[in-house]
Amino acid sequence: MDKIIGRDTELAKLSAYNQSGKCEFVALYGRRRVGKTSLIRYFFKDKFDFFASGVLEGNREDQKDAFLSALTKYGYDGPEPKNWKQAFEALGTIIEKNKRKKRCVVFIDEISCFDFEYSGFVKELGRFWNNIASWHDNVFLVICGSATSWMIRNIIENRGGLHKRTTHEMHLHPFNLYQSEMYFKAKHYRWDRMTILQLYLALGGVPYYFSLLDPAKSAAENIDMLFFSTNAEFKNEFRRLYTSLFKTPERYMDIIRLLSKSKEGLTRGQIATALKMSSGEELTKMLKDLVYCDLIIHHSDGGKKNSGIYRLIDFFTIFYQTFCASETITDRAYWRHTLNTPGQNNWYGLAFERLCMYHVWEIIQSLRLDTILTSYYSWRSRKSTPGAQIDMIIDRADGVIDICEMKYSRYEYSQDAEESLKLGNRIKTFQTETKTSKALRTVLITTKGLAQGEHSDDFAKVLTINNLFVENTEEG
Repeated sequence: MDKIIGRDTELAKLSAYNQSGKCEFVALYGRRRVGKTSLIRYFFKDKFDFFASGVLEGNREDQKDAFLSALTKYGYDGPEPKNWKQAFEALGTIIEKNKRKKRCVVFIDEISCFDFEYSGFVKELGRFWNNIASWHDNVFLVICGSATSWMIRNIIENRGGLHKRTTHEMHLHPFNLYQSEMYFKAKHYRWDRMTILQLYLALGGVPYYFSLLDPAKSAAENIDMLFFSTNAEFKNEFRRLYTSLFKTPERYMDIIRLLSKSKEGLTRGQIATALKMSSGEELTKMLKDLVYCDLIIHHSDGGKKNSGIYRLIDFFTIFYQTFCASETITDRAYWRHTLNTPGQNNWYGLAFERLCMYHVWEIIQSLRLDTILTSYYSWRSRKSTPGAQIDMIIDRADGVIDICEMKYSRYEYSQDAEESLKLGNRIKTFQTETKTSKALRTVLITTKGLAQGEHSDDFAKVLTINNLFVENTEEG
């Protein structure tokens, strides 16, 4: 198996758990294609005492057959289980046969697939852990799933037999830029940071998506190949992604489609109004699910509780919804043919803002604020006309507020008179409405730096993409 890249923290944790000398129950979750299964297979070198995987988009019989086949493969020779209680009892006989081993590793992948309606699967999983597996110090149970919200609600936050039974939970997030660069260097791809950035803005930090790239092609050629070619690899990926994450994906996809049309992001009330939904518990649950799955991000706006802004943060989804969802583009070299057009440049600008929000800790580190108590949020005027918004504010305990401007540019960014006036108006509106007494500092986050000019002194500090490619020391 190929070496796992960019997951040193997770591998170290698994090693510590494996050497604990006690039974372990690890719940690993994360979006589709992020590398969950590969991580576990690599760590245990495919040496499992039991391994079963649910069948994505399979029916009830498919799931039963998959589990039964795994039982048979790993040594069960008793009568065929008629329900999940008997299936887990059968698994218990396999554990009993391996009780003298240093570790008996049980890996159940895509576990939510087994939980079909009225199956009692979760209850019986709890019974299995409490009455069988946890009685053996050598058992290492790993459950894994792309349906992150299912994992959170049914396993991590379970209020029944599995309440607080997991010994560890691991949320495998997409790569950040630092990890992405590590991946491409390990694969000997000779791409500069601007190329990696452009690909990241279309794909996000999803390792499987990276594996489909051709190092001999440019960023634009790869995007055409994956999204716009005759047999484009990602033609059906949007549907597959949301189907893998949610049992009833359409309502979630409605929220995603709505957020994909909003540059500024939307409040929960605005989402409810637009979709004609109640702004109550059900919408709250769905929004939390989408946050759990690394698809959207929730930013406080510095106001009252529950008044924050939701933004789409999954880069693949942003790209797909912007350019592919309508299926009206027939040009097989569309991305190359539209380089540097307003439509493409506007998309780059929006995606770059999202990228900076996703790398806020790297920004805090680069500003050398990681040793200072900080909070960050987006701010939206409740009074001004036209509306004013600041996408990233870093509020510092040392009496300073950093006002962050994010600007994508193919070259050095040049601040012109119009943008200077807009920035000044936003800052003035912010001061007036918040009545803050803190000092304000403007920070520019851009790609290749700031060109010197009449308005370049608008910014007290300038960060480039090099500051986004730094290691996130918050991890581990």
